[in-house]
Amino acid sequence: MNFIELSNGVKMPRIGFGVYQIKKNECERCVSDALEIGYRLIDTAQAYYNEEEVGLAVKKSGIKREDIFITSKIWISNEGYEKARRSIDESLRRLNLDYIDLLLIHQPFGDYYGTYRAMEEAYKNDKLRAIGVSNFYPDRLIDICKFVDIKPMVNQIETHVFNQQKESHEIMNRYNIVHESWGPFAEGRKNFFDNKILMDIGKKYNKTVGQVALRFLFENDIVVIPKSVHKDRMQENFDIFDFELEKDDLEIIKNMDERESAFFSHYDSQMVEWLTSV
Repeated sequence: MNFIELSNGVKMPRIGFGVYQIKKNECERCVSDALEIGYRLIDTAQAYYNEEEVGLAVKKSGIKREDIFITSKIWISNEGYEKARRSIDESLRRLNLDYIDLLLIHQPFGDYYGTYRAMEEAYKNDKLRAIGVSNFYPDRLIDICKFVDIKPMVNQIETHVFNQQKESHEIMNRYNIVHESWGPFAEGRKNFFDNKILMDIGKKYNKTVGQVALRFLFENDIVVIPKSVHKDRMQENFDIFDFELEKDDLEIIKNMDERESAFFSHYDSQMVEWLTSV
């Protein structure tokens, strides 16, 4: 397993398994399969409604707790100091864990400063090994870095070959924040898996489009959390450590960057209204 070191010295796996949109009745099995393959980072969230199933799979795996890295996230409805404090304890209860390895603010809305204070407190009380944010664009990321006691250690944002987040990456490097990708396959949008450029590069290394896309992010120091409910695809996504992309191929993929979301903008007023009402 490859690791990246967070600003507090905690080692985080550079590839993990995401459980977004995995149904409760499938989640435990999927996480068990992922752990069996070798994944050691499992990424969930309060808003995914499957923390309990993740915890069950971890408990049944027989793997030492210290060898598994669990991420969860606080949803907007739990924003603010008091609500966040309670929600952290609730997440610990649902996961059946004594601590969470990484807790993130899920969205940059609501009283996220109060939420962050609750996270800092939980971190100091050893309930959390690391803290960070998710979906924080450069403006909000810089803002929160300037006015907290413990700077975010991770920022998880939409990142894939069509939206490489180069400006955000530079700012994260400036503040010693690890860049983590959600949606490394753009959830199949833009005909992702039939992209001729990625297919041609894949043939050169005898790798799939998905493996090339993940390897590109990996080589740019971006943590990836691909999701699948199929064990063979989980294995495929995990097998990215036995090849390196040549410089010319890296440049070709860098030029695929469209610099816009394949999903939505957090600056879109209608999207913000929807997110804050969920």
